Amino acid sequence: MHARPLRIVLPGGSGQVGTILARYFQAHGHDVVVIARATSPAPWRIVPWDGTTLNRWTEELENADLVLNLAGRNVNCRYNEANRREIKESRTRTTRLLGEAIRRLTHPPKIWMNASTATIYRHALDRPMDEATGEIGGNEPDAPSTWKFSIDVATSWENEFFAADTPATRKIALRSAMVMSPDRDGIFDTLLRLVRFGLGGASGSGKQFISWIHDQDFLRSIQYLIDHDDLDGAINIASPNPLPNAEFMADLRKAWGRRIGLPASAWMLELGAVFLRTETELILKSRRVIPGRLLAHGFQFDFPVWDVAARDLVKRSRSLHAAG
Repeated sequence: MHARPLRIVLPGGSGQVGTILARYFQAHGHDVVVIARATSPAPWRIVPWDGTTLNRWTEELENADLVLNLAGRNVNCRYNEANRREIKESRTRTTRLLGEAIRRLTHPPKIWMNASTATIYRHALDRPMDEATGEIGGNEPDAPSTWKFSIDVATSWENEFFAADTPATRKIALRSAMVMSPDRDGIFDTLLRLVRFGLGGASGSGKQFISWIHDQDFLRSIQYLIDHDDLDGAINIASPNPLPNAEFMADLRKAWGRRIGLPASAWMLELGAVFLRTETELILKSRRVIPGRLLAHGFQFDFPVWDVAARDLVKRSRSLHAAG
């Protein structure tokens, strides 16, 4: 750990992942600033921005050790034309804005990490996708338009990031899998709710892979990237052991103590997605992503396998809900 407190700036850091990061850095004695559209009481400073114009918030970037950009509209919605435009523009516009702000600084940040997504790789049942040999998706002949849209968002987002003229700042695109934490209304909480209601069976064929990362390993990997200045470019932030949806849900049911979970066929998921105003891509696309660069560099995971991670997360979830 660094001897001196770091200046950490989290644009778009008011969501679940931003809160996990802010909590972690604050607990380790660092100076944390979240830049967000909506300000609310928090243990760290929150500075307002509109995500489109350069104004007072840019001063927070001067002399920052790390800027970690998480800005972007939630993808958990129907991919209609208006939502598609907002999902894409909210990511590319804020990334371009940050690049412009950093370019103008007298003392630019040492590191700029930008959120990206493991969804950038193609639907993969056949083999794992790492940074060196993974295939960027979008050209699969039978992929639904919603899947191609997500690839377009991811690639446009990264292109905007790497095009930014910030020569004094180390840049890392975080191709992150789903971050599993017991926090309320996160992806793990949603999956666990299905299990509790007896619905946690396989989704669709159950053969599609789920890429995931335990929140503790997510935080440790971010810290590792801060500490190792020879790492830059696109980096997969995911457990080394993605697993098929049917096994993933079976391990989660076992961790909770429920033997049976009703499966959901693809057509049931499509119907349910309409009612829940979301997209089945979040469930049915096979994400088989592995962290090749982190592993090659010597990073070791505390929770490399899902059954152990699921038990830890269930235990923490029970205590969190009991306390709440």
